[in-house]
Amino acid sequence: MLKLKFIIFCTLLFSKPSLGENSIIVQSTTSTYNSGFYNYILPIIKSEINVTAHVVSVGTGAALKNASNCDGDVIIVHAKKRELDFVEKGFGVKRFNLMYNDFIIVGPKNNSANIIISDDPIEAFEKIFNTSSIFISRGDDSGTHFKEMSIWEKAKLKPRQFSGSWYREVGSGMGATLNLASGMGGYTITDRASWVNFNNKNDLKIVAEKNKLLFNQYGIIMVNPLKCPNTNTNDSKKFINWLISSYGQEQIKNFKVKNQQLFFPNAN
Repeated sequence: MLKLKFIIFCTLLFSKPSLGENSIIVQSTTSTYNSGFYNYILPIIKSEINVTAHVVSVGTGAALKNASNCDGDVIIVHAKKRELDFVEKGFGVKRFNLMYNDFIIVGPKNNSANIIISDDPIEAFEKIFNTSSIFISRGDDSGTHFKEMSIWEKAKLKPRQFSGSWYREVGSGMGATLNLASGMGGYTITDRASWVNFNNKNDLKIVAEKNKLLFNQYGIIMVNPLKCPNTNTNDSKKFINWLISSYGQEQIKNFKVKNQQLFFPNAN
Protein backbone atom coordinates (compact mmCIF):
# COMPACT_ATOMS: atom_id res chain seq x y z
CA MET A 1 0.00 0.00 0.00
CA LEU A 2 2.83 2.38 0.89
CA LYS A 3 4.52 1.66 -2.44
CA LEU A 4 1.25 2.29 -4.30
CA LYS A 5 0.78 5.64 -2.54
CA PHE A 6 4.35 6.63 -3.48
CA ILE A 7 3.71 5.81 -7.16
CA ILE A 8 0.51 7.86 -7.16
CA PHE A 9 2.31 10.78 -5.48
CA CYS A 10 5.12 10.72 -8.07
CA THR A 11 2.62 10.60 -10.92
CA LEU A 12 0.82 13.66 -9.58
CA LEU A 13 4.08 15.48 -8.92
CA PHE A 14 5.70 14.99 -12.29
CA SER A 15 2.74 14.85 -14.68
CA LYS A 16 1.53 17.88 -16.59
CA PRO A 17 -1.42 19.40 -14.69
CA SER A 18 -4.84 18.97 -16.26
CA LEU A 19 -6.16 22.40 -17.18
CA GLY A 20 -9.43 21.28 -18.69
CA GLU A 21 -10.77 21.92 -22.15
CA ASN A 22 -9.77 25.01 -24.09
CA SER A 23 -6.55 25.42 -22.09
CA ILE A 24 -2.95 24.81 -23.14
CA ILE A 25 0.51 25.27 -21.65
CA VAL A 26 2.97 27.27 -23.75
CA GLN A 27 6.66 26.83 -22.97
CA SER A 28 8.10 30.16 -24.06
CA THR A 29 11.35 32.04 -24.30
CA THR A 30 11.60 34.92 -21.84
CA SER A 31 12.00 37.65 -24.47
CA THR A 32 8.47 37.27 -25.82
CA TYR A 33 7.07 37.13 -22.29
CA ASN A 34 9.01 40.09 -20.90
CA SER A 35 8.11 42.27 -23.86
CA GLY A 36 4.44 42.19 -22.88
CA PHE A 37 3.60 40.32 -26.08
CA TYR A 38 1.47 37.69 -24.33
CA ASN A 39 -0.46 40.26 -22.31
CA TYR A 40 -1.36 41.76 -25.68
CA ILE A 41 -1.97 38.71 -27.88
CA LEU A 42 -3.51 36.10 -25.54
CA PRO A 43 -6.74 38.02 -24.80
CA ILE A 44 -7.24 38.44 -28.55
CA ILE A 45 -6.74 34.71 -29.08
CA LYS A 46 -9.12 33.91 -26.24
CA SER A 47 -11.83 36.10 -27.74
CA GLU A 48 -11.29 34.72 -31.25
CA ILE A 49 -10.97 30.94 -30.71
CA ASN A 50 -11.75 30.45 -27.00
CA VAL A 51 -8.36 28.96 -26.13
CA THR A 52 -6.65 30.00 -22.90
CA ALA A 53 -2.87 29.76 -22.95
CA HIS A 54 -0.86 29.49 -19.73
CA VAL A 55 2.69 30.65 -20.41
CA VAL A 56 5.79 29.20 -18.74
CA SER A 57 8.56 31.74 -19.31
CA VAL A 58 12.05 30.20 -19.32
CA GLY A 59 15.14 30.17 -21.51
CA THR A 60 14.91 28.32 -24.82
CA GLY A 61 16.96 25.36 -23.55
CA ALA A 62 14.71 24.93 -20.52
CA ALA A 63 11.57 25.33 -22.64
CA LEU A 64 12.69 22.55 -24.99
CA LYS A 65 13.65 20.33 -22.06
CA ASN A 66 10.32 20.92 -20.31
CA ALA A 67 8.42 20.16 -23.50
CA SER A 68 10.44 16.97 -24.09
CA ASN A 69 9.34 15.94 -20.59
CA CYS A 70 5.72 16.43 -21.71
CA ASP A 71 5.28 19.56 -19.60
CA GLY A 72 3.61 21.67 -22.26
CA ASP A 73 1.51 21.62 -25.40
CA VAL A 74 3.19 24.30 -27.54
CA ILE A 75 6.64 25.88 -27.52
CA ILE A 76 7.64 29.34 -28.77
CA VAL A 77 11.43 29.73 -28.76
CA HIS A 78 14.30 31.18 -30.80
CA ALA A 79 17.05 28.71 -31.61
CA LYS A 80 16.14 27.18 -34.95
CA LYS A 81 18.80 24.43 -35.01
CA ARG A 82 17.66 23.16 -31.65
CA GLU A 83 14.00 23.44 -32.62
CA LEU A 84 14.56 21.32 -35.73
CA ASP A 85 16.47 18.80 -33.61
CA PHE A 86 13.51 18.71 -31.20
CA VAL A 87 11.20 17.83 -34.10
CA GLU A 88 13.65 15.36 -35.64
CA LYS A 89 13.82 13.46 -32.36
CA GLY A 90 10.05 13.13 -32.40
CA PHE A 91 9.23 15.51 -29.55
CA GLY A 92 7.57 18.07 -31.82
CA VAL A 93 5.13 17.61 -34.71
CA LYS A 94 6.20 20.40 -37.07
CA ARG A 95 8.09 23.66 -36.76
CA PHE A 96 6.72 26.89 -38.21
CA ASN A 97 8.40 30.26 -38.49
CA LEU A 98 6.32 32.66 -36.42
CA MET A 99 8.07 36.04 -36.34
CA TYR A 100 11.48 37.63 -36.07
CA ASN A 101 13.39 40.61 -34.75
CA ASP A 102 17.10 41.01 -34.07
CA PHE A 103 19.80 40.89 -31.45
CA ILE A 104 21.98 43.87 -30.58
CA ILE A 105 25.26 44.25 -28.70
CA VAL A 106 25.20 46.90 -25.99
CA GLY A 107 27.94 48.31 -23.81
CA PRO A 108 29.08 51.27 -21.72
CA LYS A 109 29.09 54.73 -23.23
CA ASN A 110 32.83 55.07 -22.54
CA ASN A 111 33.17 52.05 -24.88
CA SER A 112 36.38 50.60 -23.44
CA ALA A 113 36.62 48.10 -26.31
CA ASN A 114 36.48 50.90 -28.91
CA ILE A 115 33.71 49.22 -30.90
CA ILE A 116 32.35 51.33 -33.73
CA ILE A 117 28.79 50.99 -34.96
CA SER A 118 29.95 49.71 -38.36
CA ASP A 119 31.72 46.74 -36.74
CA ASP A 120 30.08 43.41 -37.37
CA PRO A 121 29.37 41.16 -34.35
CA ILE A 122 32.56 39.15 -34.84
CA GLU A 123 34.70 42.29 -34.88
CA ALA A 124 32.87 43.59 -31.81
CA PHE A 125 33.49 40.36 -29.90
CA GLU A 126 37.16 40.32 -30.98
CA LYS A 127 37.62 43.84 -29.57
CA ILE A 128 35.94 42.88 -26.30
CA PHE A 129 38.17 39.79 -26.06
CA ASN A 130 41.42 41.59 -26.97
CA THR A 131 40.83 44.43 -24.47
CA SER A 132 39.57 42.10 -21.70
CA SER A 133 36.53 44.35 -21.38
CA ILE A 134 33.83 43.08 -19.05
CA PHE A 135 31.27 40.94 -20.85
CA ILE A 136 28.13 39.71 -19.12
CA SER A 137 26.95 36.38 -20.52
CA ARG A 138 23.53 35.02 -19.67
CA GLY A 139 25.11 31.59 -19.37
CA ASP A 140 21.69 29.99 -19.10
CA ASP A 141 21.31 27.92 -22.28
CA SER A 142 18.75 30.39 -23.60
CA GLY A 143 18.34 31.36 -27.24
CA THR A 144 20.26 34.55 -26.54
CA HIS A 145 23.08 32.61 -24.89
CA PHE A 146 23.09 30.20 -27.83
CA LYS A 147 23.44 33.13 -30.24
CA GLU A 148 26.25 34.62 -28.17
CA MET A 149 28.20 31.36 -28.18
CA SER A 150 27.75 30.98 -31.94
CA ILE A 151 29.38 34.40 -32.46
CA TRP A 152 32.34 33.52 -30.22
CA GLU A 153 32.68 30.29 -32.20
CA LYS A 154 32.67 32.15 -35.53
CA ALA A 155 35.32 34.48 -34.11
CA LYS A 156 37.34 31.38 -33.10
CA LEU A 157 37.61 32.68 -29.55
CA LYS A 158 37.10 30.89 -26.23
CA PRO A 159 36.03 33.42 -23.59
CA ARG A 160 35.10 30.77 -21.04
CA GLN A 161 38.76 30.29 -20.21
CA PHE A 162 38.44 33.74 -18.60
CA SER A 163 35.21 32.96 -16.76
CA GLY A 164 35.13 34.84 -13.46
CA SER A 165 37.62 37.40 -14.76
CA TRP A 166 36.41 39.80 -17.45
CA TYR A 167 33.97 37.18 -18.79
CA ARG A 168 31.07 36.85 -16.34
CA GLU A 169 28.60 33.97 -16.73
CA VAL A 170 25.59 34.87 -14.60
CA GLY A 171 22.92 32.26 -15.35
CA SER A 172 20.23 34.94 -15.34
CA GLY A 173 17.41 36.17 -17.54
CA MET A 174 17.77 39.09 -19.90
CA GLY A 175 16.59 41.81 -17.54
CA ALA A 176 19.00 40.78 -14.78
CA THR A 177 21.82 40.44 -17.30
CA LEU A 178 21.22 43.95 -18.64
CA ASN A 179 21.10 45.31 -15.08
CA LEU A 180 24.47 43.72 -14.36
CA ALA A 181 25.95 45.11 -17.57
CA SER A 182 24.67 48.55 -16.61
CA GLY A 183 25.99 48.32 -13.06
CA MET A 184 29.38 46.89 -14.01
CA GLY A 185 30.06 48.92 -17.13
CA GLY A 186 30.08 45.77 -19.23
CA TYR A 187 29.01 44.56 -22.65
CA THR A 188 26.32 42.02 -23.43
CA ILE A 189 24.10 40.76 -26.22
CA THR A 190 20.33 41.14 -25.99
CA ASP A 191 17.26 40.77 -28.15
CA ARG A 192 15.94 44.15 -29.23
CA ALA A 193 12.52 43.66 -27.61
CA SER A 194 14.13 43.28 -24.18
CA TRP A 195 16.28 46.35 -24.83
CA VAL A 196 13.30 48.50 -25.80
CA ASN A 197 11.51 47.44 -22.60
CA PHE A 198 14.59 47.89 -20.38
CA ASN A 199 14.26 50.98 -18.18
CA ASN A 200 17.69 50.98 -16.52
CA LYS A 201 19.83 51.80 -19.56
CA ASN A 202 21.78 54.48 -17.68
CA ASP A 203 25.30 54.27 -19.10
CA LEU A 204 24.51 51.60 -21.73
CA LYS A 205 24.20 52.16 -25.47
CA ILE A 206 23.94 50.07 -28.63
CA VAL A 207 27.43 49.42 -30.01
CA ALA A 208 26.67 46.91 -32.80
CA GLU A 209 23.47 46.10 -34.65
CA LYS A 210 21.78 45.43 -37.99
CA ASN A 211 23.87 42.53 -39.20
CA LYS A 212 22.67 39.21 -40.60
CA LEU A 213 24.47 37.36 -37.81
CA LEU A 214 22.13 39.10 -35.36
CA PHE A 215 18.93 37.87 -37.01
CA ASN A 216 16.56 36.48 -34.39
CA GLN A 217 13.94 34.02 -35.67
CA TYR A 218 11.15 32.71 -33.44
CA GLY A 219 9.52 29.36 -34.12
CA ILE A 220 6.37 27.65 -32.89
CA ILE A 221 5.91 23.89 -32.46
CA MET A 222 3.22 21.61 -31.10
CA VAL A 223 4.41 18.88 -28.73
CA ASN A 224 4.02 15.45 -30.33
CA PRO A 225 1.08 13.51 -28.84
CA LEU A 226 2.80 10.25 -29.85
CA LYS A 227 5.49 11.10 -27.29
CA CYS A 228 3.21 12.94 -24.89
CA PRO A 229 -0.35 11.52 -24.94
CA ASN A 230 -1.65 14.31 -22.67
CA THR A 231 -0.94 16.96 -25.31
CA ASN A 232 -4.08 19.01 -25.99
CA THR A 233 -3.81 18.59 -29.74
CA ASN A 234 -7.14 20.17 -30.66
CA ASP A 235 -6.57 23.48 -28.88
CA SER A 236 -2.85 23.50 -29.69
CA LYS A 237 -3.64 23.26 -33.40
CA LYS A 238 -6.20 26.05 -33.08
CA PHE A 239 -3.66 28.21 -31.25
CA ILE A 240 -0.87 27.66 -33.77
CA ASN A 241 -3.12 27.97 -36.82
CA TRP A 242 -4.49 31.27 -35.53
CA LEU A 243 -1.01 32.73 -34.92
CA ILE A 244 0.30 31.75 -38.36
CA SER A 245 -2.88 32.83 -40.16
CA SER A 246 -2.87 36.11 -42.06
CA TYR A 247 -5.11 37.66 -39.39
CA GLY A 248 -2.94 36.41 -36.52
CA GLN A 249 0.18 37.65 -38.28
CA GLU A 250 -1.42 41.07 -38.67
CA GLN A 251 -2.08 41.18 -34.91
CA ILE A 252 1.57 40.34 -34.23
CA LYS A 253 2.59 43.17 -36.54
CA ASN A 254 0.37 45.59 -34.64
CA PHE A 255 2.08 44.95 -31.29
CA LYS A 256 4.19 47.95 -30.35
CA VAL A 257 6.01 49.21 -27.27
CA LYS A 258 7.10 52.83 -27.00
CA ASN A 259 5.78 53.22 -30.54
CA GLN A 260 8.21 50.59 -31.84
CA GLN A 261 7.20 47.37 -33.57
CA LEU A 262 8.95 44.58 -31.67
CA PHE A 263 8.19 41.49 -33.75
CA PHE A 264 7.89 41.05 -37.51
CA PRO A 265 5.62 38.21 -38.64
CA ASN A 266 6.96 35.75 -41.23
CA ALA A 267 4.98 32.51 -40.82
CA ASN A 268 5.49 29.86 -43.46
